[in-house]
Amino acid sequence: MSEQYVVDLQEIDESQVAVVGGKAAHLGGLSGVEGVRVPAGFCVTTDAFRRIMAETPSLDDRLDQLARVDPDDRESIRTLSAEIRRTIEEIALPDDLARAITQALARHGEDDAYAVRSSATAEDLPTASFAGQQDTYLNVVGPTAVVQHVSRCWASLFTERAVTYRRRNGVDDRSVRMAVVVQRVVFPHAAGILFTADPVTGNRKTATVDAGFGLGEALVSGLVNPDVYKVRHGEVVSRTIAAKERAVRALPSGGTQQVTIESRRQEQPALTDAQVLDLVRLGRRIEARFGGPQDIEWCLDDEGFHIVQSRPITTLFPVPESDDQENHVYVSVGHQQMMTDPMKPLGLSMWQLTAMVPMHTAGGRLFVDVARRLASPTSRDSMLDVAGRSDPLIRDALETVLERDDFIPSLPDTDPGGPPIGSASAPIEIETDPAVVTKLIERSEASIADLRRDIAAKSGPALFEFLLEAFEEHKRVLGDPLSFQVIMAGMQATWWLNDKLGEWLGEKNAADTLTLSAPDNITSEMGLALLDVADVIRPYPEVVAFLGNVDGEGFLDELVELPGGTEARDAIEAYLDRYGMRCVGEIDITRPRWRERPSTLVPVILDNVRNFEPGAAARRFEHGRQEARKKEQDVLSRLRALPDGDRKADEAKQMIDRVRTFIGYREYPKYGIISRTFVYKQALLGEAERLVQAGVLAGKEDIFYLTFQELHDVVRSHQADGRLIEQRKEEFRSYHALTPPRVLTSDGEALNGAYRRDDAPAGALIGLPVSAGSVEGRARVILDMAQADLEVGDILVTAYTDPSWSPLFVGIAGLVTEVGGLMTHGAVIAREYGLPAVVGVERATRLIQDGQRIRVHGTDGYIEILS
Repeated sequence: MSEQYVVDLQEIDESQVAVVGGKAAHLGGLSGVEGVRVPAGFCVTTDAFRRIMAETPSLDDRLDQLARVDPDDRESIRTLSAEIRRTIEEIALPDDLARAITQALARHGEDDAYAVRSSATAEDLPTASFAGQQDTYLNVVGPTAVVQHVSRCWASLFTERAVTYRRRNGVDDRSVRMAVVVQRVVFPHAAGILFTADPVTGNRKTATVDAGFGLGEALVSGLVNPDVYKVRHGEVVSRTIAAKERAVRALPSGGTQQVTIESRRQEQPALTDAQVLDLVRLGRRIEARFGGPQDIEWCLDDEGFHIVQSRPITTLFPVPESDDQENHVYVSVGHQQMMTDPMKPLGLSMWQLTAMVPMHTAGGRLFVDVARRLASPTSRDSMLDVAGRSDPLIRDALETVLERDDFIPSLPDTDPGGPPIGSASAPIEIETDPAVVTKLIERSEASIADLRRDIAAKSGPALFEFLLEAFEEHKRVLGDPLSFQVIMAGMQATWWLNDKLGEWLGEKNAADTLTLSAPDNITSEMGLALLDVADVIRPYPEVVAFLGNVDGEGFLDELVELPGGTEARDAIEAYLDRYGMRCVGEIDITRPRWRERPSTLVPVILDNVRNFEPGAAARRFEHGRQEARKKEQDVLSRLRALPDGDRKADEAKQMIDRVRTFIGYREYPKYGIISRTFVYKQALLGEAERLVQAGVLAGKEDIFYLTFQELHDVVRSHQADGRLIEQRKEEFRSYHALTPPRVLTSDGEALNGAYRRDDAPAGALIGLPVSAGSVEGRARVILDMAQADLEVGDILVTAYTDPSWSPLFVGIAGLVTEVGGLMTHGAVIAREYGLPAVVGVERATRLIQDGQRIRVHGTDGYIEILS
């Protein structure tokens, strides 16, 4: 009977998490690594915990109450969790369970000192470490004390911090079981932590060792600063020796005590370099055993190093898989596409199949490897030039990599004929003719119409064969040389105007005003069109009231029962026919589109009804056009007054005409891509419906957790791996906790770049100026467009804005985002609407509080917090 309650550590491995919890499973696994000493001990299994919980009915009621508590109700969580802890600590252990523990102690030495440590089933997992969420007790001596501390460990499963942490990670309180590790205490000279990857930069080749005197508790609790060693390629590359004034020592009678280190020893290293290198070699073996970077607790006595814990480092951003040993430099696609959230497997694979360049995945995000382009001087200069103009942070991150002489080899120039197309210095030979844009748009719309017609009759494996052909057409449209020339011509004209008018007239970002209300911008038209929808709805108070209480997606059919409801429905439907394929995070095919979830638009429509007068869209567009015309006249007249002024004015006029002809088209290719993607999605969801009806899948949206090829296989075989789908769902949830870097190396180093500027006031938040002007107003920090509640004059502060956010832009006075570049969608539309905007502001949504007054300096690229 006792065997199910107690098991020795040497008999455990990682497959037994359900029985012994994460910590004990890892310790058992460690025991099998050659050369690794793990202090002897045993584990009180989850069966013991489950029995105690089952035999105490009052716990059931309290757990029910806890499950019903609002996650934000800290007081109720605190009260209920304290009651649960107290109840568990006061339970008398059944005789057979207590006997199993005391017999295990007798085997290992009942008079020795032990560490009694929690080992929960949701702990030390690859996706959440739960570090420090349950309790550890050091230097516990004697059977009575050990048994008492086992109960305390069980109870610590319900500390307020542990309950809150589980809520944040989506873990149900009832699903977690607690095992307890009872392990011989080592009385060390030194102890600390080894990270087998740099926990700050993410570099997998650099190990970091923190070390101090005595027990590791002094470091973990922050009592002393540790010595810090960094090791790379078998060498100590840096060391910082701290003044270690105190240490934690074990007392002979049990418990621990803080002691003062004698002054002559305080600044002595806790480890020699040779010991550090030995420790890192052990760490590399442990890392290989567990298949990823580890956070390892160690201690050193006369016998050598003992490993007392190893857990995955869950905060590191994963590195894309590679089948070679070359160095790689990955640039984040999400930072360019204004969607840094994780994508589901179907979304990732569809984007990979339709992209113009190879794309790699890691942490649910897409990356492009630019190592080869950085290796050639010409392509490197061109790439850095374009990156710098679009997003200086990406350029700075890439330059940081290039400063490491040995990381990117220098290859001979592959293109001696001059800079490639797409660089700022290679002029685009194309006539300034609006008919070119019209032709491109007509060509794209015809291709999408053909796709809709041809896909309608396809199903089963034939649908997938058709889609693979459609992806080739998708890439042909996307890679149309004329389309690329138009985009680059508009961007180069923008750069030319900003550079030359800055040089000649001292104007900053003059192109921002000159591009107001540029024609053919599908994204800015989308925002204005929703003002027109509000005009239709505004005269009908019953419709307005009804929309204020919309719950669910059936509201369009219900509208027709109200006076004016038919007109309202028709206006919304017409809008959805034109723009319903869009949504937040639209590059991920799995995200719900406005056509699928039209309620998303209702808060924005109601804001427009409340905040604007009839005819606002046309007035706003015309006002922008007049402002641009006035700016043009002003600039040209000032240029003519300069030396050689007629030539300068003529050149500027040509570029103004060029930018106004071409810059609006910059937004159209994305609209075309998303339109095509929605057609693919509708066809695939039809296939999913058939798979659900056939009992192959549990739900339609299960297809989102399969790659395109895997889904193709499921349709062919009518068999699906339900465990794989559940595993993918769990992985996707875990990816939300990761922040993707702008640049990631194959060593795992995450780089986000810096602005390296000193021209902003003290305390200002620095970013990239993308739309000129300054504005002061109330900050509205909004992370979900559906939760928007804006007044005229508000400044929108958010993580990123893709085209779907554009309808909000008509009602705000300024824009601040954490992600963005000069030519990303939010920047383009901010200029279109004349909104001062600063993007690429690190942690803006955390540093700026909702409701604070702020001033946005869109010309100079910084934000002042005023209150």
